[in-house]
Amino acid sequence: MEFSCKDFKVGKCQGQKLVDGESMPLVLQPPKADKADMESLLLALKTNKDWFEQLIIKNSAVLLRGFDVKNAQDFNDIVEAFGWDDIRYVGPAPRTHVHKRVWTANEGPLSEFIYYHHEMVLTPFVPSFRVTERMLEEFPEAVEEMEAKGLQYSFTALSKNDTSSMRGRGWEDTFGTSDREEAERRAEALGMDLEWLPNGGVKAVLGPRSLTRVFDRRKGRRMWFNTVVGMHGKEISSASMADGTEIPENVVKRCGEIIEEESIQFKWEKGDVAIFDNMALLHGRRPSKPPRRVLVATCK
Repeated sequence: MEFSCKDFKVGKCQGQKLVDGESMPLVLQPPKADKADMESLLLALKTNKDWFEQLIIKNSAVLLRGFDVKNAQDFNDIVEAFGWDDIRYVGPAPRTHVHKRVWTANEGPLSEFIYYHHEMVLTPFVPSFRVTERMLEEFPEAVEEMEAKGLQYSFTALSKNDTSSMRGRGWEDTFGTSDREEAERRAEALGMDLEWLPNGGVKAVLGPRSLTRVFDRRKGRRMWFNTVVGMHGKEISSASMADGTEIPENVVKRCGEIIEEESIQFKWEKGDVAIFDNMALLHGRRPSKPPRRVLVATCK
C-alpha cells in the first residue's frame, strides 16, 4: 500500500528501523503547522479510518508525533475516534485506571526490566515474525516440539495490590471483581483454571496455548505469539509445554537474546502516541529513571 493522505505527512524518528521493507515505527506528523491541534487530528483519524487501519497492519507500528496531545482525555479521544472495542487487561501487572479507556502502563519499579510479550504498550518493541524465523534457524526441533505439544502458563495473583512488585496486582483488580465465584467465571471464559491459595492469593493456570500464530492480512508471517521468556522460571509464574515437559533453559535464554537483538527502541517525545499491531509486535520495557508516565489503551 502506497502512502497517500493529505491529512498527514511522513516523518522520521531516532531509532526507527527498516524491517522487511517496512518503516518501524512509521512516523505521521501534521501536514501543516496549523493542523497540529486535537480537532484537526481527530477529524483526520475519523475521515481516514480505513486507510489508517491498513497502515497499522502494513507497518505494525505507527507513531503520531507533533500533534497537540496533552493529557489522558486527549489520548482517550484519539482511541475513541477509531471506534474500536475496548479490551480489559487481565494479568498480574499493577496498573491504575486514569480516564475512561485509559490506564497507566505497568507501574512496577522502573529499575526492573519488563520481558517482551504480546498484550492479551510500551517501547521498545520487536517484530514478532523475526523471532520465529531465527528460532527456527537455531532450534528447529525444539520449536516444533513446543508447537506440537502447546504451552501452559501459570501466574499468581496476590491477595492485595503490591506496587513494589512487577507482578504485584491483586486478584480483585486482575479479574475486576471482589467475588471469588465471579472471578472463577471470568477466568474460565479466558481459558484459565484458578487455585485459591492459603495466603489469600490465587494461582491461575492457562493452556494449552500455541507457540506461534499466523494472522490474516499479515503476509502469512508466523508470529512468535507467546510469553515463554517472560514467564519461564520466574518466582510467581511459569511456562512449560502443555504436557508438563520442561522447556530447555538454553532455548529460553537464547530466545531472550534473539528478541533483544531484534528490538527497536525509538526516542519518546512528550505528546507522542504510538499505535501497535499487537498481533505483529512484542513489546517490553527497559529500566529507566523517574519521572516516567506512559498511558495505554488496549483495543480490537
